[in-house]
Amino acid sequence: MAKDYYATLGLQKGASADDIKKAYRKMSKELHPDKHRGDKAVEEKFKAVNEAYEVLSDPQKKQMYDQFGEAGVNGQAGGFGQGGFGGGQGGFGGFDFSNFGGNADTFSDLFEGFFGGRSRAAEREQGHDIETELIIDLSEVVTGARHEIKVRKLTRCDRCDGAGAEPGSKVITCPECGGTGQVTRTAQSFFGMVRQTVVCPKCRGGGKVPESACKKCDGEGRIQESAAIAVDVPPGIQDGQSLRLRGQGEAGRRGATAGDLYVHIHVRADSKFQRDGDDIRSSVEIPALDAILGITIDVETMHGSVSLKIPEGTQPGQVMRLKGKGLPVLNTSRFGDQYVTVKVKIPTKLSREERRLLEEWRRMK
Repeated sequence: MAKDYYATLGLQKGASADDIKKAYRKMSKELHPDKHRGDKAVEEKFKAVNEAYEVLSDPQKKQMYDQFGEAGVNGQAGGFGQGGFGGGQGGFGGFDFSNFGGNADTFSDLFEGFFGGRSRAAEREQGHDIETELIIDLSEVVTGARHEIKVRKLTRCDRCDGAGAEPGSKVITCPECGGTGQVTRTAQSFFGMVRQTVVCPKCRGGGKVPESACKKCDGEGRIQESAAIAVDVPPGIQDGQSLRLRGQGEAGRRGATAGDLYVHIHVRADSKFQRDGDDIRSSVEIPALDAILGITIDVETMHGSVSLKIPEGTQPGQVMRLKGKGLPVLNTSRFGDQYVTVKVKIPTKLSREERRLLEEWRRMK
């Protein structure tokens, strides 16, 4: 059965790049193997989600998939003859891609060559970027913090150190391309015979291949496993911001450049303080007499307790400013402010003496 990558991500065909990214983030988080250890069904769904995202997040692969379905991205392009370009009588007609072994990279390189594009086979050797989320406390926004997170990804094979060759064997010059990383093919197109230089399908542009493939990674130079990564969260980071950790994404094939890791930061709500950009908002409750006569009280801030002078005649809901007691401004030495809303507590029960004094005060007015 043909794979429906859009349905795998819970989307309709034609979904935007942003919708695809959001759906992938949500599903990869829900299905992450670390949350469902030993559940093979969930693990298979997780792999399917990653496969779907790999195709739909790549504009060229997505275009091919939208036009020709799964065959368009797997190199099984027989559909050209029946319904791809003009079906049988026009377009590519009897052009037979099977002459090139049905290899996805070879087909892609040839197709891009015919239409003036450039090959992306070598680019695909580098590791993919990956994403994860990290939840921190508001107090950590003040000081910054270091967290260790675990992500499941393709990592450099420790048996062959990423080379792809079995220990004791060599990495040799590719016998198919002679080390150039490219081969020249002759193909029949609707323009006639075309000579096309493409990325070598054996070494994928590297010019080198293992003499004997590593038994642990099958010559890929990378394996799937969990990795612990230290994340330094800077002071002042905003909720929803992302940190980019270069080279901490998936390992590249046979020592190629690794991808990056994007850590999306979420700040947990605090019961005492509310964040307002780089400022902090809080409240304090004082007795009515203190609001009338004035008083100096201790107020809790993100930086410890400080004294706050409440002037006489303070009204309910009045806001006091504590300069520099807010959050650090990201990548600067500045701090926001803390704004304290004064709540005045009106007594619901009075003693006889209290009532007598208040009545006397009212008569004086």
